Parts: sequence; structure tokens; C-alpha cells
Amino acid sequence: MAQVKVGVHVSIAGSLDLAVDRAKDAGCNVFQQFSRNPRGWSSKPLSDPDCELYKKKIATTGLLPVDHMPYLPNLASPKAEIWEKSVQTLTAELDRCGKLGIPYLVTHLGHHLGDGIAGGRARVIKAINMALASSGSATMLLLENTAGEKNSVGSSFEHIGAILAGLSEEKRVGVCFDTCHAFAAGYELRTTDGIASTLAQFDEQIGLSRLKIIHLNDTKGDLGSGLDRHEHIGMGYIGEEGFRRILHDPVFVRLPLVCETPVDARRDDRGNIAKVRELAA
Repeated sequence: MAQVKVGVHVSIAGSLDLAVDRAKDAGCNVFQQFSRNPRGWSSKPLSDPDCELYKKKIATTGLLPVDHMPYLPNLASPKAEIWEKSVQTLTAELDRCGKLGIPYLVTHLGHHLGDGIAGGRARVIKAINMALASSGSATMLLLENTAGEKNSVGSSFEHIGAILAGLSEEKRVGVCFDTCHAFAAGYELRTTDGIASTLAQFDEQIGLSRLKIIHLNDTKGDLGSGLDRHEHIGMGYIGEEGFRRILHDPVFVRLPLVCETPVDARRDDRGNIAKVRELAA
């Protein structure tokens, strides 16, 4: 059996290219990063030398980079100013990924803030259509499922499928499946039958061909809790046996796996990567 392609989210502190070094040092095959400060609206423009150095290190290491949208944008927001800034940020991030040669950009779909799922979903569709029309980037945008928290958009496969159906350029958009979020939203992942049922629902509502990246995270919340709290692989409610089954499923094991797990006294990034490889063996 071929080794699974697994990694973690790494820091860009110092410069973007250092993220590649950190990913290699951690033993990653794939890694996720922010291309900029994730806690602000503004971003420093990318210079040509920075982009070339980053791409050179990617080519040398053979690692697969994945970018993640910053925290502040809310594509489902009913607040006009926030929504417009979110569209601008999404467009800019697609452009940044294009310059860096990053193939995938993961985005959360946001929160409708109480005015209803239909309105929130319509704003997400409009935002993505506008961003794709404004950016010539070849980067594929990946919609990430959410955990079922209050007012969230994208917790069900049905809702993600409806968003995809409303897009003008569907081929430029795929899906990132987060195991913690899916479990918290009520999708069973601990048993063979549960995994099969979850993937069958995904295939019916979205299509497995759209699934490009897995966020492989255990969870501090039980099934259907709506709690978006990540835990070390095997230490949460999904547990080691759940992840052993996930990592022996042919759909999951063929895809790049990114752990967004804690770093604490119990385990670090290397430890979670090692645990994934152990359970996949």
C-alpha cells in the first residue's frame, strides 16, 4: 500500500518560503498555510522574487501546497460592507495563489447572522461568482463543510451541493471535507457503515469527483454536537478505530490529508502525522 499523503498547517512567519521549509522538516507530503496575516483585512503585496523563491522550494521538495482563506471574510454576511470586503479578499487570495502556483484555496462559507439559510446561500453564490469572474487564477477554490454551529452555511452536503449548482464556473470549484466538522454536523465516521453512508450522501448531493482535500481532524464534540473544536488524531470522539477505518477507506486514503490539530504537551505536528501513518498502515 502506498504511503498516505499527509501533512499539517504551517506558519509563514518570517517569509512565505519558510512555510515550505517547516513543512519539509515536519515530515509533510502536503501542507496548508495562509498566504498573509489571517487576522486582518489588508495584505502585503507579493513580490516577484518572493514568488519565485517559494515556487523553487515547492519544485525542489515536491510538496503539495494548499492555501486557506483568512479568518475575517464572511461570504454569507447580510452586512453589505463586510460582504463586499469578503468578495475583494477572496478575489485577491485567488490571485495570490495564482502567483505562487498554489493549486487549491480552501474557504469557509460563512454565517448568515440570523436572516436565514436561503439568503446566506444566495450571497455565497454571488460572492464566489464575482470572485471567479474577477480573477484569472488557475487555482481551484475548495468549499469547506462546516460543523453545524448556529447560523452557519455549508453544514449539510445538500446545502453545499445547492451552492455548487448556482455557480457559473463549477469546474473551478471543488470541496474540502473536514472530518471534525462533518462529525459535529451529524455525519457518522466511526463505523464502516457510517463512513459508507456519509460518502454515499456526499456523492449523491455533491459528487465524489469534486472532493479534493481532506481536513483530517478529531473532535472534542460528540456526534451532532455542532461544536467546531479540533482534537489530536485518535484522542477525540472519532477515536483511533474511527480513524483507522477512515484511513483504510479507498475514497479517503487516495486524497491529500491535512491535519489542523493542536500542538500541546500531549502531541505535536510530527506526532499527529506519525499517528495518521500508523493508523493507515
